[in-house]
Amino acid sequence: MKKKILILGGGYSKERSISLKSSKAVMKSLKSLYKVRFCDPSNNFFKTIENFKPDVIFNALHGRFGEDGYIQTILETLNIKYTHSGVISSMTAMDKEISKKIFKINKILTPNYIKIKNDLSKINYGKIKSYLNYPVVIKPINEGSSLDVFICKNKLSLSTNLKKMKNYKEILIEKFIPGREIQVAIMGNKKLGAIELKPKRQFYDYKAKYNTKAKTAHIIPVNLSKENYEKINEIAMKAHKLLKCRGITRSDFKFYNGKFYLLELNTQPGMTNLSLVPEIAAYRGINFKSLTSWMIKDASKKR
Repeated sequence: MKKKILILGGGYSKERSISLKSSKAVMKSLKSLYKVRFCDPSNNFFKTIENFKPDVIFNALHGRFGEDGYIQTILETLNIKYTHSGVISSMTAMDKEISKKIFKINKILTPNYIKIKNDLSKINYGKIKSYLNYPVVIKPINEGSSLDVFICKNKLSLSTNLKKMKNYKEILIEKFIPGREIQVAIMGNKKLGAIELKPKRQFYDYKAKYNTKAKTAHIIPVNLSKENYEKINEIAMKAHKLLKCRGITRSDFKFYNGKFYLLELNTQPGMTNLSLVPEIAAYRGINFKSLTSWMIKDASKKR
C-alpha cells in the first residue's frame, strides 16, 4: 500500500498564490511514489483529513497561518506526521523581532533595528535617525516573501511608506545593509549550500523572487573564498539549530565589508520553479523528487 500524503497549499496569507504554486510542484513530484491529495485549509480541512486519513501532511503553506506555528499546533493536536519545523520554531522564526534577539544573544550578526507601534503620531524620527541613520528598511514583524518591505532613504520616504503599512500593528525598522544577497539552505543536519542573487530591482523583493520578468540572476556556485563559504554555511546551521528547526530551512544574508549579516531564517521556503532551495539542492545532485521524498521521510509528530 502506498503511503497517503496530504499536501496543504493556498491558505489565508498574502503568499497564497506562491503556496499554490509550491503545492502544485510538490504534488507533481510525489504522485508516482505516494497516494497524494491536495487540500486548501480554507476549504473543508478537517473533513478532508477525516476522510483521507493521511499518513503524512506535506506543509506547502507560506506566510501567516502556515508558517507561524498556527497550522503546526493543529497538526500536533491531530497527532499526524508533518513536514518542516514545529510549533515553537515556526513561531519564533516568523517573528522577526524574537528571532533577531536570539541571533544577537548568540553572537550572530544581524542588522540593528527598532520595533515601533504603527501610530504615525507617536513615531520618534529623531531616535530612528540617531540609532540607525538612513537608509533604513521597514517591514512587518511577521510576513514573508519580502511582502510590504520598503527601503527608506530619509524621513519623508519613511513617513510615506509607513502610511502604506497602516494594516500592520507593529513595524520593524532595520538598518539597511548594502552588499551582496546570499541565501543558504539547510536540509536536516546537512549544510546544503548557498546561492547568490543579483536582482535588477532595488532589492530582492516579492517581484524579484517570483516574477520571471524581473530577471533576477541566480549565481551558483557563489564566488566566495573557501573560508567564507564555510563560514556562511556554518552561521546558517547555527541559526537553524538555535531556533530548533527541522527539515528544510533557508537563511537570508547580506555580505558587506567582509561580514555576513543574517536578515532572517525561513522555515517554509518556496518550492516553485524559481525557488532557491530546490535550485541549491539540484546543484548538489539532489533533484526535486528526491528532495520532496526526503521531506516526507523526515516528517514526524512532536517536531
